[in-house]
Amino acid sequence: MNSEILVRSVVAVDDVRQVEALQRAIWGGDETEIVPVHVLLTVAHNGGVLIGAFDGPRMVGFVFGFLGTDMKTPDRVAMARLKHCSHQLGVHPDYRGRGLGLRLKTAQREAIIQQGIQLATWTYDPLMSRNAHLNIRRLGAICGTYLRNLYGELRDALNRGLPTDRFQVEWWLNSSRVKNRLQEARGSLRLEQIQAGGAKLINPATFDKQGMPRPVENPDALSGVFGLVEVPSDFLAIKNEDPELALAWRLQVRAIFERAFTDGYIVTDFVQTVDDPNRRSYYLLSYGEAKLGA
Repeated sequence: MNSEILVRSVVAVDDVRQVEALQRAIWGGDETEIVPVHVLLTVAHNGGVLIGAFDGPRMVGFVFGFLGTDMKTPDRVAMARLKHCSHQLGVHPDYRGRGLGLRLKTAQREAIIQQGIQLATWTYDPLMSRNAHLNIRRLGAICGTYLRNLYGELRDALNRGLPTDRFQVEWWLNSSRVKNRLQEARGSLRLEQIQAGGAKLINPATFDKQGMPRPVENPDALSGVFGLVEVPSDFLAIKNEDPELALAWRLQVRAIFERAFTDGYIVTDFVQTVDDPNRRSYYLLSYGEAKLGA
């Protein structure tokens, strides 16, 4: 467990079989949700990126993606719209909290840049604060696209029972924003600093007797240059303990972000409190910066 973790490209069949097994360990659920060996191999040998994190011979994490095209300007030829579509990032439960997700994404970025590609996109559940911290805060991705029930009903343990709403984030690999975040050139802003800069919280949650955050009944509309949107810090716990409350959060966040993105806001940061007895999580939205990452 304490040995050095090696991060490297995966092309050998035996290693790719570990990717298939690792998916089961991370997400569980139905076998039909697993990306099989033959697909992983085909993508890895034809312009895709498959990278593993290894503790000795054992794979304990991976990132997987393939070439795609940016659909914002479909009238342009495909070669002018090339991007990397990052499909999966996973770390074995026994190895979480060790920075492997960041290391895998950093290695993925280097591989994509070597292909001459400037943009990577992927989707994630906007209610998953751990993912938001990595994707928005640490990696410097931005988001202005909300996809409602993207995958329909999924049968894996993490997604079962709720609409599969997703953010689609943009990761502009060579932007100063991304470089600064990866190098930690800019100190992390605290909630108080963000609010002092004029960001208004539009949906402050309340906490019930069990310590569960509940969405406000009538959130305000975003206005001004900046705004804050609260999400649960532990959405998985809510899903497990109170499915109705989980659905209420899903529907509120859906309504807020669909309107915000239509109105020209994008997600540019993510912040969590560290000294609040109830740990709290917020997205920062900025107006009029749709080309921020390019």
